[in-house]
Amino acid sequence: MDYGPAPESTKEALAWLDRHERRFGLFIDNAWSAASDTFASTNPADGVELAQLTQASSQDVDRAVAAARRAQPGWVGLGGHGRARVLYALARLLQKHARLFAVIETLDNGKTIRETRDADLPLAARHFYHHAGWAQLQSEEFADYRAVGVVGQIVPWNFPLLMLAWKIAPALAAGNTVVFKPAEFTSLSALLFAEICQQAGVPAGVVNVVTGDGRVGEAIVNHPGIDKLAFTGSTEVGRLIRKASAGSGKKLSLELGGKSPFIVFEDADLDAAVEGLVDSIWFNQGQVCCAGSRLLVQESIQERFLGKVRARMENLRLGSPLDKSMDVGALVDPVQQQRIHGLVEAARAEGCTIWQPNCEIPSTGSWFLPTLITGASTSAAVAQAEIFGPVLVAMSFRTPAEAIQLANNTVYGLAACVWSESISLALDVAPQIKAGVVWINTANQFDAACGFGGYRESGFGREGGKEGMYEYMTALSEDARPALPVVEAKGALKSSPSSLSSPSSQSSGSGNVFGIDRTAKLYIGGKQARPDGAYSRAIVGADGAFIADVGEGNRKDIRNAVEAAHKASGWAKATAHNRAQVLYYIAENLAIRADEFAARLAAMTGSANPAKEVQASIERLFYYAAWADKYDGLAHQPPMHGITVALNEPVGVIGIICPNEAPLLGFISLVAPALALGNRVIAVPSEAYPLATTDLYQVLDTSDLPGGALNIVTGSADELARTLATHSDVDAVWRHDGSAEGCAEVERLSAESLKRTWVGGAKGRDWYSTRQSGGRAVLAHASQVKNVWIPYGV
Repeated sequence: MDYGPAPESTKEALAWLDRHERRFGLFIDNAWSAASDTFASTNPADGVELAQLTQASSQDVDRAVAAARRAQPGWVGLGGHGRARVLYALARLLQKHARLFAVIETLDNGKTIRETRDADLPLAARHFYHHAGWAQLQSEEFADYRAVGVVGQIVPWNFPLLMLAWKIAPALAAGNTVVFKPAEFTSLSALLFAEICQQAGVPAGVVNVVTGDGRVGEAIVNHPGIDKLAFTGSTEVGRLIRKASAGSGKKLSLELGGKSPFIVFEDADLDAAVEGLVDSIWFNQGQVCCAGSRLLVQESIQERFLGKVRARMENLRLGSPLDKSMDVGALVDPVQQQRIHGLVEAARAEGCTIWQPNCEIPSTGSWFLPTLITGASTSAAVAQAEIFGPVLVAMSFRTPAEAIQLANNTVYGLAACVWSESISLALDVAPQIKAGVVWINTANQFDAACGFGGYRESGFGREGGKEGMYEYMTALSEDARPALPVVEAKGALKSSPSSLSSPSSQSSGSGNVFGIDRTAKLYIGGKQARPDGAYSRAIVGADGAFIADVGEGNRKDIRNAVEAAHKASGWAKATAHNRAQVLYYIAENLAIRADEFAARLAAMTGSANPAKEVQASIERLFYYAAWADKYDGLAHQPPMHGITVALNEPVGVIGIICPNEAPLLGFISLVAPALALGNRVIAVPSEAYPLATTDLYQVLDTSDLPGGALNIVTGSADELARTLATHSDVDAVWRHDGSAEGCAEVERLSAESLKRTWVGGAKGRDWYSTRQSGGRAVLAHASQVKNVWIPYGV
């Protein structure tokens, strides 16, 4: 038996195109502009033109942003229930017109009608339903947050409507207005969505759709009227957006490329794993950022499993995407076809084995056969680059440890699959994979209640779930921050003690000709270390008198600190209770020496009440020790037979540039939450007042903090921040010293490795206030959410 043809009717879709005379303008302020400066949108399956679309200009983007800005106060003022009703109406209309959307999507994108009908449309509607609920609950669940404002959203061509739903639904639920740019190749479903916005009663200016090429996206990114950017696409473009938005104050989320591992252990259900592999790599012709394009199979079953894979590939049906019996559709564009072909042929030239099924390819359109590559080295281009096509690269491993090492041998960190009948093994492996999503014994599961997003060069931020809502909101405490760093009141200046009065007395020690050098050193790997450059800097007090010298750290000192931090990986594996105990112990030892620290602060800063800062620092340590074992994840119940566990994982190695105001409290307020959640830290203390931090060395030594968990490098904030931002083994950089230029530089330099940043800009922060310097908003910067999907009973 064989499948007979089962074509989907295009009658309604073509009629919709014809009603618009196959020419589309822009959708701005609830009105359609006349089509102008048009370009063709074609069917990738046969190359036939579908419609002419408008290339938006920078002036069009200006109009769209202005419309969104005008509409935003009214949209917020509508209230959570009012927004929920509109989102609910959009969900209902997506369901009502599901078949029309599915056919338009297939015609425009080339993916099979089975995928658009059975996956994309139901999930798109689900996002609007789910976020209607968040809109309704916003006043309760997000009482301390507000909408960001006007959001610019840019999506790729692989899931045009689904990406629209992922982005527009949470943005609208939170009270934002949107300027949305669909992909140049696949804009039709976004234009159809604009029509149903009119039917659903979306107020004018709340949703604006502008079409065109990368110039339109660039205009959105650079527009000063945009408060938040959300981008899904290639890592290369994401890097450019990070650089372009640096220092602008725009909130940013990036969902970028991937090279996801598909791990099959010897005890796995091999037939089920093969079907999961089909869904993982040949779904949407492999044009999926989280496609399981790297097959890692245990050596003992490698040949048997690959035999099953080849047999299954022989049965994959490639052909007209509108035929309901087809498994593999067309690639989106000939350019994509040529790129995939080039990578595969390069692998062939390197000696890899290329296997493809015997299958006829249609004579017109953009097509590529499902492909299996074996014999590639771990450094080969096909094993490292995101191919974004129906190409699977297979290699073997012997032990679970080797599987984890191979899985993490990539600059990406978006998703992974683990197949094993041993739940103990699977749940041991999943947390060790550096990826934002891990599917156990399943693949490509998505739901609006479960966050999706990556680590490392797969971007940052999450879409879906409660964490996805936070991407479109700003904490009210940020609005309360002072415009400039706060300078504390000074006390009456007193004469410095003779032992601190001059460099000569500091070094000679009561006239002893064999004086001891009291220069404060660096703190690296749990030990005091002299700076590599052998330079030091004098620190003077509030009365201008010399107090002490501190080491001047440099690039090599940061390198040593990063190495020490990576060696301290056991801190991330320590129990939350253990980390809490260490922070409590640091607080206890600081309290014993409170008077000494207060005197040091008074001498450096001239503070009228230094004891207040010391006491606040002790309380802040207790505060984050309390949070250490209470910042729990969540268990979601998506519409599948199983659960999704959202784990709050540490970011990794964080570089922190600390403030000059409240030098001890500011240091503690930034370092403590990072340590509480299992991160390792390289801290650059206040450049002006570092001695309150260097005096902590003995406190740390007596508090059971493992060496390397916290490293302290004194010196120039600008120079050390540059080194941290450009270091590929630093996972995040925080800067809160009030330097607008320095914060912009950190954001710009971090783009090379796409590390996360948290910067304060030129504004100050009330370090005494837990609303501004504590709570979940701070802890979110110190953690990243990993969603582990665990089916059961199947």
